[in-house]
Amino acid sequence: MKKIEILTVGKHPEIMKTILRLINSKPEWNGTIAYSATEAIAGSQTTAFDVVLLCAGLDEVEAQQLKAHFKVPIVQHYGGGSGLLFAEIYQALGV
Repeated sequence: MKKIEILTVGKHPEIMKTILRLINSKPEWNGTIAYSATEAIAGSQTTAFDVVLLCAGLDEVEAQQLKAHFKVPIVQHYGGGSGLLFAEIYQALGV
């Protein structure tokens, strides 16, 4: 079974590592981190992402660049625990 590819974009390395660990705790998901819109868009050249998660630190210009580039569900992650993170991703996937 193909893993669901989740791109997480944000500016805070410690938070991003925690989010990545939580995403990768689900065997059916594979997470990737990008620290800017430019890095995220470059990463999409080699990986077909199923969901893009916008995290803390992105400005509106970067958020708009990502929304214009990606044709997959894009979710704003507001923080909170793993339950909220998982709910945001499941909602984006329509599960």
